[in-house]
Amino acid sequence: MITSRDVARLAGVSQPTVSRALRGDQRVSEATRERVQRAADALNYVPSETGRSLSTRMTKRIGVVVTDLTNPFYPHLIGPLHDELEQHGYRMMLFTERSETAVASQRLLDRSIDGVVLATATVGSRLPDDLQRRELPFVFLNREAGGQPADAAVVDNELGGRLVARELARLGHRNIAHIGGPADTTTGRDREMGFRLGLSEAGIGLPEDAVRRGPFDFDTGYRALAEVLDGPQPPSAVFCGNDVIAIGAFNAAKARGVRIPEDLTLVGFDDIPMAAWEAFDLTTVHYDLAELAQEAARLVVQRIESRDDEPRRTLFTPELVLRGTHAAR
Repeated sequence: MITSRDVARLAGVSQPTVSRALRGDQRVSEATRERVQRAADALNYVPSETGRSLSTRMTKRIGVVVTDLTNPFYPHLIGPLHDELEQHGYRMMLFTERSETAVASQRLLDRSIDGVVLATATVGSRLPDDLQRRELPFVFLNREAGGQPADAAVVDNELGGRLVARELARLGHRNIAHIGGPADTTTGRDREMGFRLGLSEAGIGLPEDAVRRGPFDFDTGYRALAEVLDGPQPPSAVFCGNDVIAIGAFNAAKARGVRIPEDLTLVGFDDIPMAAWEAFDLTTVHYDLAELAQEAARLVVQRIESRDDEPRRTLFTPELVLRGTHAAR
């Protein structure tokens, strides 16, 4: 059987260098990696994942927890996350159970992975505490959970909500509604908080009967828009907690003959690629989805390889993208 020592002899390097080169370790020069790969190809050598795991006590696998893959937002995170982890020599394992509790009890804590990316955490989730107790490195992506500080790659959601409020106030809107995400998510909570604060700064109130909350999905937007339009004071503008909700609201408006933006201004959040489609041309809050995912990958790799005690939190600054679903009152 061909071993890594045979490859090392042919390439003229040490056996540890062969291991590092074949797993893409950035400390190995490009020239050395190429020489090792040529030697491995010549000998038809394939590294043993089992042997590598036993020798390093690492699986080189990262678990990614996403409990809502039906949401078009998450596939735009998964691709860049996978690619960045691969660049660092790690494989991605996707966990898509409907609840974080099921994921934790069945699969995450069996030491078959080196770290975890939590992409759909809720505020009261026990999973981060479980991971920390078992000393399994993890990072929050997009959402955070309450409790202890932890590594995170997130957006300044409160600022994003403020930006929307300021723009709607500038456009002259005063009767405004909000269709937000779940209150037990930091994205839903903080976007609504920022929006309320921004409206308050402009002297505009947001009564509770003008607010609807629900899952970050199409049905939430479709159903809630009909409700606020049928209320005693139909709004002239609606801020939605994400683009998927906004697209649901957009379709509900069209079904009722409500013109956007002539009759109703509609604003989303996230700027998923679908938001820029000509059919929607959605005004929304933008940040770099790919870079957000890549940063989460870098953070979890750093946590695994350095075990630094100090949590690192990368906060992305959003900006408002003005397209075709907003107008002055």
